[in-house]
Amino acid sequence: MQRAADNARTLTATPAAAPRARADGVVAGWLALCAALVFAMVVLGGITRLTGSGLSMVEWDPIFGIVPPLSESEWAEVFAKYQASPEYRLVNRGMDLEGFKRIYYVEYAHRVLGRAVGLVFLLPLLWFVATGRVDRPLAWKLGGLFVLGGLQGLLGWYMVQSGLVDVPRVSPYRLTAHLGLAVLIYGLMIWTVLGLRWPRPALASDTPRLRVAATLATLLAFITLLSGGFVAGTKAGYAFNTFPLMAGRWIPEGYWALEPWWRNLFENIAAVQFNHRLLALTTLAAVVALWLAAMRAPLAPRGRRLAHAALVMALVQVGLGISTLLSHVALPLASAHQAGAIVLLTLLLALRHGLRAARAGHPPRGR
Repeated sequence: MQRAADNARTLTATPAAAPRARADGVVAGWLALCAALVFAMVVLGGITRLTGSGLSMVEWDPIFGIVPPLSESEWAEVFAKYQASPEYRLVNRGMDLEGFKRIYYVEYAHRVLGRAVGLVFLLPLLWFVATGRVDRPLAWKLGGLFVLGGLQGLLGWYMVQSGLVDVPRVSPYRLTAHLGLAVLIYGLMIWTVLGLRWPRPALASDTPRLRVAATLATLLAFITLLSGGFVAGTKAGYAFNTFPLMAGRWIPEGYWALEPWWRNLFENIAAVQFNHRLLALTTLAAVVALWLAAMRAPLAPRGRRLAHAALVMALVQVGLGISTLLSHVALPLASAHQAGAIVLLTLLLALRHGLRAARAGHPPRGR
């Protein structure tokens, strides 16, 4: 009798649940695509910085700026504006038009990709809302993500402006804020995708300590990524190109050279690089501890795979960081190192999402 009642409830629930599940799957796929584009945006932004291309476009035109110079006269006009900038006068004096085009197109690709992300996000979102494929709470969340994306574009131009006055170098504070907001948007997208795909905790039944370990490892990975922004902004990666010692010392000389003391944490090249190394190794230790805890916990197979992947990625990421340093910031290694930070963060977010506490009426389920 009980089995028949359960079957009856299943049959009556399935027709209503199936369309919602399909709609959630479509929205999750679209949002995953948007997250992939943001990922590419962050990596391309790193390449823009590493190639010295970020200050090549001295104007911001969010509407008509999508069209590059098309004639020789237009190129001459854009190049003349660049020649009046501090970067040309102090760094690239004597650069010819062909050299300018090379750096211009890198920054141009970065800006066009940003606009493309906005369109790929907004147009389907409007359609999903109009057709009822997203409910009101999710629509507000997605709308908030779009607003954050717009703020990210404004913050990007605010960052570039800091390098167009006097000293041709963007503020490390603005650069790190720009990077951090992009990664925050990416992380929120990934978390939302996971919520649509697995609305209930799917990795373990009751693991509060493991949740704490996953939360700590995720936060450390994000903080380490932010510290990498200050390494990039101060060009600290081009100094102390040895490991594990820095100029023959465990703690570099001049760590507290700046006043007031807090400036050393963000502007002192020696301190910024040392802190990034320390945070990276601390993150690795946290991921190792998380992996050990996961191996002792009653995790579903997918959870164990995520724990294994996070451990491997943490080891790879530390290796990429050391290789980048020893190579004096070779472009392929530095770009892979930045991408690796986001991959590690993604794996930790996925693991942490699956370990979240079950809400009333939504018991955990294995997968």
